[in-house]
Amino acid sequence: MILADKIIELRKRSGMSQEELAEKLNVSRQAVSKWEGAQSTPDLNRILQLSELFGVSTDYLLKDEIDTSKLPETVVADEMGENSEPLYRVSMEEANGFLEANRKRALFIASGVALCILSVTPPILFDGDGGDSSFFEGFGVTLLFIFIAAAVALFIAADSMMKPYRAIREEAIDTEYGVSGMVKAQHEKFYPTRTRSLIIGVVLCIMSVTPPIISDSFYSSSSWIAEELAPVLLFLLVAAGVFLIVWSSVINRGFSLMLAEKRYKRKKNEKTEAIKGIYWLVVLAIYLGYSFITMNWHISWIIWPIAAILDGILEIVLNNFTKK
Repeated sequence: MILADKIIELRKRSGMSQEELAEKLNVSRQAVSKWEGAQSTPDLNRILQLSELFGVSTDYLLKDEIDTSKLPETVVADEMGENSEPLYRVSMEEANGFLEANRKRALFIASGVALCILSVTPPILFDGDGGDSSFFEGFGVTLLFIFIAAAVALFIAADSMMKPYRAIREEAIDTEYGVSGMVKAQHEKFYPTRTRSLIIGVVLCIMSVTPPIISDSFYSSSSWIAEELAPVLLFLLVAAGVFLIVWSSVINRGFSLMLAEKRYKRKKNEKTEAIKGIYWLVVLAIYLGYSFITMNWHISWIIWPIAAILDGILEIVLNNFTKK
């Protein structure tokens, strides 16, 4: 086997793209491409770097008569690990399709979460005051379940639209020329938007307490503004803030997934997403259960900003646990 084939074999077994290998060797991707195409050969310094990077001897790289069947077992076990199987090749078109689908998925998931939060506003607005109290109360509860049903439909749709890209989410991948650069460029371009979204989202959640405070200061507790309008404005602010946080986080997670080319990172992300999905369902159940049992809607809203803070702590704990 010639040097060009050995570089290809070692790079793929290590789960690296041409761009990643070029970055580690401080050369251009075109240089790596020429090495692998046998159009040029790396100089002595690069040969030494390749030897150290892949954990093989310079003899193995330079002597054509040594083939991959003689690759040291320690290299196979330690360096290749889970990525010794063929990598899934991602084209530029597929990468763009995945990122676009993930943007739509982010919108669907964020809208679903916002609808879950807003689902409590109809019972507040239609609390049964006036003539036919039972009719209005029933109408408010009906709207609540309609909101939740719409949210569940959005969650299901968000999951289904990513099925064509299951390989990208579950398998170790290699990218065609230009894909990693394109993803990194879009990620960097999105970074200011993500920062603004997180800041605005957190500020909205914090400021959501102001409508009840203002209404208590200027209106009696029995007024329509204090009993209904202020709580509804509170939930609108919380829903808007959580929408921005979730929307930007899902989009950012998509970029991270495309840039993480090792399988163990994907398994970690899948487990983390599953646990966090269960976490938010439990939060929703606690919120609705407590609110309906006690009818303290003006107090139970605090569950959402607390849950958002705990979500960040949970992600840090899960990341540290999976690393260990």
